Amino acid sequence: MAKKVLVVDDEKLIVKGIRFSLEQDDMEVDCAYDGEEAVQKARENQYDIVLLDLMLPKLDGLQVCQQIREFSDVPIIMLTAKGEDMDKILGLEYGADDYITKPFNILEVKARIKAIMRRTQTKAAQEQKEKVVQAGDLVMDCDARRVSIKGKDINLTAKEFDVLELLVLNPNKVYSRENLLNLVWGYDYPGDVRTVDVHIRRLREKIEENPSDPKYVHTKWGVGYYFAA
Repeated sequence: MAKKVLVVDDEKLIVKGIRFSLEQDDMEVDCAYDGEEAVQKARENQYDIVLLDLMLPKLDGLQVCQQIREFSDVPIIMLTAKGEDMDKILGLEYGADDYITKPFNILEVKARIKAIMRRTQTKAAQEQKEKVVQAGDLVMDCDARRVSIKGKDINLTAKEFDVLELLVLNPNKVYSRENLLNLVWGYDYPGDVRTVDVHIRRLREKIEENPSDPKYVHTKWGVGYYFAA
């Protein structure tokens, strides 16, 4: 799928040159020529990266960067004239990911874009991987809220899933019954810790071959419960 780039600069010749070069690499390019237009386009479209000039009409690049960061974590490369202390600007946490000083070589721009996109893809793949957890024969899909063991779906209630998810995502960490009650049911829940024991027992009946000798959800006597496979 073609990568989509937003190029923001009030110098139309620069925009035209960048656009032409990026399109040669099969990227889809949108252009904006002032800060307000840039923010509007970033709101209305999904971009893989934004090339953003520092000096712009209506809103400058830093204001644009701040406003985009309120609703998007799209990677942003700032374009700045030589001599501007971009390191300091980036250090003020405006939210830019990189910067390139003008005049620049378009090959450098493309190299920086590709490097950031690679990092972003790796991070996204890692985050997606973390949403599906496998431990032994147990597979938990946190997004779909599904659990299966040896390929067979296990039908859990919402609270059973919540308890198991907390334990699975924190393997070998022992949670007291009070801690589980507060984290899963909330601090204002009127019930007591027996609620936790009941849910653990039902959970074991569904996911364990032998609930009295559990393989997944274990008891640390006198302390609480933990997950290990």
